[in-house]
Amino acid sequence: MSDTSSQRIALVTGASRGIGAEIAVKLAASGAHVVAVARTVGGLEELDDRIRELGGSATLVPLDLQDYEAIDRLGAALYERYGRLDVLVGNAGVLGPLAPLGHVDPKQWDNVMAVNVTANWRLIRSMDPLLRRSPAGRAVFLSSGAAAKAPAYWGPYSVSKGALEVLVRTYAEETRTNTNVRANLVNPGATRTRMRKQAMPGEDPETLPTAETVAEAVLPLCMPDFDETGLLLDVRHGELRQFRAPA
Repeated sequence: MSDTSSQRIALVTGASRGIGAEIAVKLAASGAHVVAVARTVGGLEELDDRIRELGGSATLVPLDLQDYEAIDRLGAALYERYGRLDVLVGNAGVLGPLAPLGHVDPKQWDNVMAVNVTANWRLIRSMDPLLRRSPAGRAVFLSSGAAAKAPAYWGPYSVSKGALEVLVRTYAEETRTNTNVRANLVNPGATRTRMRKQAMPGEDPETLPTAETVAEAVLPLCMPDFDETGLLLDVRHGELRQFRAPA
């Protein structure tokens, strides 16, 4: 076991591929010990290889975020091992069905809400005590422009991301004063990922920014010197911009 006493501890969900994997690599390169959470063991192992090549370290956690009790156990394990959590990146999400609202199967609806909303609430619930023990706890959650645009046939995904935004903004307000926790949201925009290809199969992925570009833009939000909270930021041309002011 590597000595992590002097390292920042960063938990990233959906870390086996795409934006989550790239954020995990960037955090490791910045000196953090990464707790990488995903369902896909093979993807986690590939991530571990990349992090080791950089001279970094990671703890791999194969976990289905719908196993809420497992999230609680993870929080307890992190407390026992590190006594704190410095960075929480809620990246994992599912697209769900693209269909008229009246045609969405209830089980599909429940699945999208479970992963995109409830799992992130359970993460906040379990990790908040650990973030508060950090000298500079930082929480970053990945949203989507679909929450504001509400496009036709994207109902479950759009609704879930809208709920996520209210969830994180509420958490930001609850931790704004008398804590060192800062919580923010990022809309990555159209990005060259598997989910984007699933949603837009006719789109040329080579015309889109890479997941690495998005991760580079997100990284500053995870750093101790980023002191703003409750923001919803948009990644455009590799830079963070205010996406829209909260209501």
